[in-house]
Amino acid sequence: MTSRTDAPAAELARDWWKSAVAYQVYPRSFADSDGDGIGDIPGIRRHLDHLEELGVDVLWLSPVYRSPMDDNGYDISDYHDVDPLFGTLEDLDGLIADLHARGMKLVMDLVVNHTSSAHPWFVESRRSTDDPKRDWYWWRPPRPGHEGGAPGAEPNDWVSVFSGPGWEWDGRTSEYYLHIFATSQPDLNWENPEVRQAVYSMMNWWLDRGVDGFRMDVINLISKPVTDEPPGLGEMIYVLNGPKVHDYLREMYDAVFAGRPPGLLNVGETPGTPVEQARLYTDPERHELDMVFQFEHVDLDSGPGGKWDVVPMTVRHLKDSFGRWQAGLADVGWNSLYLGNHDQPRCVSRYGDDRPEHRVRSAKALATVLHLHRGTPYVYQGDELGMTNTVLRTVDDCRDIESVNAYRAMVAGGTDPEDAMARIRYKSRDNARTPMQWDDSEHAGFTTGSPWLAANPNHTEINAAAQRKDPDSVFHHYRQLIALRHDDPVVAHGDFTMLLPEHEQVYAFERRLGDRRLLVVANLSETRTSSPTCPRPRTGRAPSSCSATPACPPTTTGSCWAPGRPGSCAGPDRRPCPEVAGPNR
Repeated sequence: MTSRTDAPAAELARDWWKSAVAYQVYPRSFADSDGDGIGDIPGIRRHLDHLEELGVDVLWLSPVYRSPMDDNGYDISDYHDVDPLFGTLEDLDGLIADLHARGMKLVMDLVVNHTSSAHPWFVESRRSTDDPKRDWYWWRPPRPGHEGGAPGAEPNDWVSVFSGPGWEWDGRTSEYYLHIFATSQPDLNWENPEVRQAVYSMMNWWLDRGVDGFRMDVINLISKPVTDEPPGLGEMIYVLNGPKVHDYLREMYDAVFAGRPPGLLNVGETPGTPVEQARLYTDPERHELDMVFQFEHVDLDSGPGGKWDVVPMTVRHLKDSFGRWQAGLADVGWNSLYLGNHDQPRCVSRYGDDRPEHRVRSAKALATVLHLHRGTPYVYQGDELGMTNTVLRTVDDCRDIESVNAYRAMVAGGTDPEDAMARIRYKSRDNARTPMQWDDSEHAGFTTGSPWLAANPNHTEINAAAQRKDPDSVFHHYRQLIALRHDDPVVAHGDFTMLLPEHEQVYAFERRLGDRRLLVVANLSETRTSSPTCPRPRTGRAPSSCSATPACPPTTTGSCWAPGRPGSCAGPDRRPCPEVAGPNR
């Protein structure tokens, strides 16, 4: 059990994000205003009513900086400008003003582990070995006794996340440069203080412009081991949570956030980070990050061979992972709560059941479980509609560089092409990047032109226009969950106790703050179940039954908070609950 006393008023005011909900917009796929098939900032501005009705507090905007778009904007060539695909700086200023007028904040996605190879810094760095910016990136000679550019001549055997070696040969200067991601994404050398100061200056420039914080992409990769010939491990793990990463983040805080008015947010994406490291990153006394995105639960279906080595995942696996993080960050630090984002398949397809007969209840159950944990929930665009994985018939349907490279590597390594494609269909990032499904018209109302990635064919059934009209929709269930977090301090600040940890179908836990109790029980399976050890509230009577219908919480009276269903009570209005439980607290 975690432990925490009632949160004082001063803390509630300072840590506003503990009772907030963030919404991620992947701009390329959100809304296209000019018919070129690519989403843009004016398109986002036209749909802010959707976010306001949903009730979210923060818009997390994936990169809109100038970029060659090799990795859809995560390869930045100019940190101080907006790519014309998405609009102009004036459009972004307008978005900031629109959000602030509605009481919402803007958090910018920021990539400072690497830049695009088209960034002027790298263009200068690769001109010669004695260029002033040479040391702004990681350059190394070939492995001793090997000819540069030949297989095996790389300085070590680090590999790229996007397949292949992590080093690229540059014939002009006869050295290799490091790229943990694509060859067009060279890693910045954070050992160089000039690099760090340039990054901090840029961040201050954006805060001065009115943004409310940053989501720092793969921020725990910025510190690499310093040696001329680092030992190779063949895995990205060697560059995770490096020796000076905490020093750099504290320096960033002092240079960027210290002295500014309270209310700014700094979130770190930290793949491969254990709970112990996350406590350090998010301890408020250390002044590093406010919260982290950890990856443990999104790796549960990955085998020893990595992401594309797909293995079964169970409800117990998910409970074990989330429970470990709830306990680990109970007294120090803070969780980011998410199931989906631009890099993950759709959550109802991955963790739930996207078959038509179960999709709605499954999406509601997953949302209920996630949003009522302790931490800050993040809604990825379309998850509030229960959007599903798309149809990828062949690799030619893919636009994601990671998926295309992985397919080619698997087939080249002897994997049956259909087996390789099955793995791509399940985990491709393209699943999350299909156009937002606004209505049932052609291209889902996303564009009047030809979309850069085809809309999911099921947009005729799953879309925002239809769900706004349906009070029992996934959309309105998300609204109720978000309102509950805003209105009831036990959701944001209460203790967390996992219940029935060994149960294979039921996900149950209790939240507690002072004399407030919240019991959450959900059946995440497709079959009815009955628990012999029904969770008993600390006060009041026990539920009369814990039998559950497929993909939804128990049909019970008592103290269970469950997704709204026809006839159930919904939201924090505390009405008496009927037999099919809504938020029965």
